[in-house]
Amino acid sequence: MDYRRSNAQVTTVTRDMIKMSEDTGNIYETMMVIAKRANQISAEMKKDLEKKLQEFASFNDNLEEVFENREQIEISRYYEKLPKPTLIALQEFQDNKIYFKNPVKEKNIF
Repeated sequence: MDYRRSNAQVTTVTRDMIKMSEDTGNIYETMMVIAKRANQISAEMKKDLEKKLQEFASFNDNLEEVFENREQIEISRYYEKLPKPTLIALQEFQDNKIYFKNPVKEKNIF
């Protein structure tokens, strides 16, 4: 997933929690859905970052050979400028891009 294309805001904004909890009917359930999605996004971002930084890994244990790698710094800056996983998950929830279900509620329906 290209996180740069996400239209999530980079800074924190105040949100109407009552309006956000209309889909689930419970504000705590809404927050759990967003939190679980944020954890998934965070894990994906971490995996991508580690994969990109693995190319620059030095397997020498010599401390004298410490040097500054420009590409590695640029990659780190790119990930620092991305919106936080929580804000991406929140935006996905507001755009109805997250599929979620509550097995307890589904059990009571049948």
